[in-house]
Amino acid sequence: MLNMAAGLARLGDLAENPVVAELARAFAAAGHELAIVGGPVRDALLGRATHDLDFTTSARPDDILRIVTPISTAQWDIGRAFGTIGARVRGEQVEITTYRADTYDGETRKPVVAFGDSLEGDLARRDFTVNAMALAVPEVRLVDPTGGVEDLVAGTLRTPIDPRVSFGDDPLRMLRAARFSAQLGFDVEAATRQALEELTGTLSIVSAERIQAELSRTLAETDPVRGVRVMVDTGLSGEFLPELGDMRLEVDEHHHHKDVYEHSLTVLQQAIDLERERTPDAAPDVALRLAALLHDIGKPRTRKLEPGGAVSFHHHDIVGSRMAKKRLTRLKYDSATISSVARLIELHLRFFGYAEGAWTDSAVRRYVRDAGPELERLHILTRADVTTRNQRKARRLASAYDDIESRIVHLREQEEIDAIRPDIDGNRIQQILGISPGPDVGRAYRFLMDLRLDEGPLGPEEAERRLVAWWAENPSG
Repeated sequence: MLNMAAGLARLGDLAENPVVAELARAFAAAGHELAIVGGPVRDALLGRATHDLDFTTSARPDDILRIVTPISTAQWDIGRAFGTIGARVRGEQVEITTYRADTYDGETRKPVVAFGDSLEGDLARRDFTVNAMALAVPEVRLVDPTGGVEDLVAGTLRTPIDPRVSFGDDPLRMLRAARFSAQLGFDVEAATRQALEELTGTLSIVSAERIQAELSRTLAETDPVRGVRVMVDTGLSGEFLPELGDMRLEVDEHHHHKDVYEHSLTVLQQAIDLERERTPDAAPDVALRLAALLHDIGKPRTRKLEPGGAVSFHHHDIVGSRMAKKRLTRLKYDSATISSVARLIELHLRFFGYAEGAWTDSAVRRYVRDAGPELERLHILTRADVTTRNQRKARRLASAYDDIESRIVHLREQEEIDAIRPDIDGNRIQQILGISPGPDVGRAYRFLMDLRLDEGPLGPEEAERRLVAWWAENPSG
């Protein structure tokens, strides 16, 4: 429950922030209105930490620049066309934007920029009422023309104007509904939700890069599962990640969940919990969370009805890895993220063979080698993928993974397991065998790598002896 007395006190503290106070004095002296707007006001009322300071003002861009220059150490006007001037005041970066009254053409999400004349008019054009509040300074007056405080109390996301108009103006706001639901734990108000469902197709005018950014930000929030549910339940995800909705049609073969989609959400939440437990000070790992969400997207495509009525999903790890790579490429994710997610999905079933019987040291080395830099993420994803309600089975699998992690630690202490390579390199192979660069060097290198993985470090002399013996039995050609 929102404590308004405490919230208003925090707004007073926000107004007394040295950066805010200095800007407020400067704009008042120049005869212009100034207000903190959006997220900082919302977060102060909720008692949440806030980082960025965004301001809106009656001053036009040239006036903003003239006012802030004497009190700032740097200024930038890259957003001048949209009325925004940036500055560094008392070491803190701020953005100050002229009141806006934009219009949209309905075909792109680029606004026709028009400056407004009032704070209330500026607030009405924002995405949700909880983000459409302002703190006028220096008088410390809360301005809330669209009922943002009431929606904060109710835990509701609602647009300041008719949601069809708001989303029609800027369809990206529909994805922001999912993100703010994940961030704040709020529900989408009924009429706003209905508009989401009716207007999903308008996402087609939004660039893949912007959709990807909202998806990533949603996954990095406090409760990504809530945000994903908004995307899937309203049909939004069908416009850019249809594989999520497809998983709802597939029954979980282990009957632990209603469907594969619900299983995937459980895995996502468990991966987040483990991520926070194992790396509490690290930033949210979006690649890991994507892999957790998408690890079973290959199941609908690989579904097969077996004799006796059983269902199988053979090779869904390989198929899912390829599907994820294609989908994330379309969403313009960077190559490192795509590679990480695809590799994690490809490997996410590998461990379950270990649970049936302990691996040799060779198998553990191969597991580490194949995971490469994704090993820690793979540890988390594999543990999170255990969603059985059978506590005995869950404890057995957890114990087995404890064992494999401890063995990896032990092998690391004995040898450089994370950088496994043959005991001799390609140049030495050529010298020993008297061959030139080419396929035979690759064959010999792979032979030595297999020896290294199977038996551990051999030393150069023993590796050379084994190589010569192998070459005698496997000559070129």
